[in-house]
Amino acid sequence: MNYSRINATGSYLPERIMTNAELEKLVDTTDEWIQARTGIKERHIARDDETTCDMCEQAALSALQAADIDPNSIDLIIVATSTPDLIYPSTACLLQSRLGITNGSGAFDVQAACSGFVYAFSIADKFIRSGSIKRALVVGADANSKILDWSDRGTCILFGDGAGAILIEAAQEPGVYTSNLHANGAYSHLLQVPSGVSKPTDDPFIRMSGNEVFKFAVNAMGGIVEETLSECDLDKSDIDWLVPHQANERIIKATAKKLGMTMDKVILTVAEHGNTSGGSIPLALDTGIRDGRIKRGDNLFLEAVGSGFTWGSVVLKY
Repeated sequence: MNYSRINATGSYLPERIMTNAELEKLVDTTDEWIQARTGIKERHIARDDETTCDMCEQAALSALQAADIDPNSIDLIIVATSTPDLIYPSTACLLQSRLGITNGSGAFDVQAACSGFVYAFSIADKFIRSGSIKRALVVGADANSKILDWSDRGTCILFGDGAGAILIEAAQEPGVYTSNLHANGAYSHLLQVPSGVSKPTDDPFIRMSGNEVFKFAVNAMGGIVEETLSECDLDKSDIDWLVPHQANERIIKATAKKLGMTMDKVILTVAEHGNTSGGSIPLALDTGIRDGRIKRGDNLFLEAVGSGFTWGSVVLKY
């Protein structure tokens, strides 16, 4: 039987850092208010000429350097993003070219908002388990600042830009235990960008009903804990690290409580990154691995919820 495991990770954050103090000059808010309700202190903002693919490229190169492998050994590229460079071709195809990959491997984007990386990870795992590929590059990245209304206090304080990447490959022993993906489009109006290609409007920015989204996220993340662990015959006590989507510290604390974990076993980057959407989990994962907290053999619980609503989880042994 085929299994998949993480070989290496990488990440990238834009150079510019925007603090809460800067936001105080744009909207009616304070540093104390933002931190108390979200846990966010600062976020990274892409340059005007910096694109999602630019960030993907740097995160991918970081992962490739850590793995020390030939890019042409990659059989599949999946990019999870809600802010692609172009309508088409996909950001994954643009990234393939940037990396000099000429082996004709598959490349496509996944759009599941903040759950996008979990979706992409799950898809890549299934490709490897099927035996059709041996190695995949999965990147989560978003340039959220490009679709923010900087006069909307409910959204502009939350989001940042960034990218994270993982290289996953075939293995003889389980790495990924299981994954779960869910969606319920009945809630689409609560978190959306109400403009698109076939339905253009004069409001191309993120709009969110904050209280409703918070309630749904807490309930969804709580429910997926039991569901996912039961499928891989693990107990809560078997999980070494929670690596959650970094949207709001209060949601993260609620999930940790459901797992019976103390916050010192949670990889928490929301204070420095804000909500980087598709880049959120891989950025946090790379942080935990590179600073030495996450070690080989540790069991990890990855979970996210995003617009759609979409939500999902991956449980794996690193």
